[in-house]
Amino acid sequence: MADINSNEKSKALWDEIAEDWDIKMGEHDNRYHREIIRPVTLKLLDPTKGDFILDAACGNGNFSRFMAKMGVKVTAFDYSPKMIAYAKERCRDWLGSIDFHVADATKYDELMKLKSEKLFDKAVSNMAIMDISDIEPLLMAVYALLKTGGIFVFSSIHPCFQTPDMLKFTEINDYTGESFVRSGIKTYEYITPKTHIVTALARNGKQVLHYHRPLNVILNMCFKTGFILDGIEEPIFKKSDGDAGFEWFEIPPCVIFRLRKL
Repeated sequence: MADINSNEKSKALWDEIAEDWDIKMGEHDNRYHREIIRPVTLKLLDPTKGDFILDAACGNGNFSRFMAKMGVKVTAFDYSPKMIAYAKERCRDWLGSIDFHVADATKYDELMKLKSEKLFDKAVSNMAIMDISDIEPLLMAVYALLKTGGIFVFSSIHPCFQTPDMLKFTEINDYTGESFVRSGIKTYEYITPKTHIVTALARNGKQVLHYHRPLNVILNMCFKTGFILDGIEEPIFKKSDGDAGFEWFEIPPCVIFRLRKL
């Protein structure tokens, strides 16, 4: 069950950060989304002209608009009214193809109000699962709203590597004659689900709640709902000449799942 107080606090924090988030993401998202989230999500989701797709926790609507430009009909929702207002403004030229709603992913009944005469072909949620206090209602609703054979693609920070209080480190060896710089992470508190506070925007200082869940908790919820897992990717950034320090080149910062309703 969702912690109501935690969920309301999370919603308030995202309302507070909505303007900053919209400015940072702009029309084309940040590097993280452009280089590793969007390409792999498109690969797994395969949005096709004529598809009817649910965009869960849509933020400022950039991915909804991206799909609309591909000829997809989109229903999108977020629990932040301010974020939906920014999404409608960003997507003002595509509102004929995108239907935006304010809805809370932790409330099954609210999500079921998104049902139309036609079931969704596919559903997607970009980097939001870790921001949702209780993901079971979302999984149950998406399962109910999808057609048989429909897929749900969602991404999250990687719970194995972006654990609460994780640390990045860089080691330099110039003593043995074989100089190298090696970077990595130290992880803590993986197995126990935990609510913790993170800074959402670099050098901004504003914070949001994250809900850490190990992979077994996430996947067992998916299986309990009735989904099967038939795709998974762990994208990383491509390393260029001159790159130094830790930048998620060999350790994946996120994980992207594809579930299917059978």
